[in-house]
Amino acid sequence: MTSPLFRLRADRRGAAVVEFALLAPVLFLLVMGSMDIGYQAYVRALLEGAIQKAGRDSGIEGATTSTIDNGVSAAIYPVAKNATFTFTRKSYKTFGYVSPERFTDTNGNGVRDSTECYDDVNGNLQWDADPGTTGQGGANDVTLYTVTATYPRLFPMTRLIGWSSTQTATAKTLLKNQPYATQAIPAVVTRCS
Repeated sequence: MTSPLFRLRADRRGAAVVEFALLAPVLFLLVMGSMDIGYQAYVRALLEGAIQKAGRDSGIEGATTSTIDNGVSAAIYPVAKNATFTFTRKSYKTFGYVSPERFTDTNGNGVRDSTECYDDVNGNLQWDADPGTTGQGGANDVTLYTVTATYPRLFPMTRLIGWSSTQTATAKTLLKNQPYATQAIPAVVTRCS
């Protein structure tokens, strides 16, 4: 006669249920994580497409900043209904000015020191890492248009693996304002102070 403990140990019925119970949480987490990453990629692609359309729409003479911003948010809302947006604009006189002001690196350290000469492209009498001015700018100016969308993740379980409950996507593009008037371009002055 065999003992009940030996018979229980030799019985394999129900093993699949136990294995599934052990593996199911990991499987579900992987599936939901994959779907969330796919959702992020889709929202980013929509945001990139919307901002590129905004760039084309800004070339229309009657386009206003609120019309352009509303067009970007309207493209994202069907997919990310609770998204919040931040719109920023910095204007430059030319595409070449969308970078730090040039300086003469006399000591070769790669950093602009206070004694080194620089090209003051925006006329503010100081060296700027970003010589742009806040806003859309004027006629024929170049605008760096940045949109940041923050939206809730697709699945609430992401907190179990340490992810935030929201996701942020950012897209940027350069827009060229219409030449509806004469562009005011300050003279570039090399300053050594």
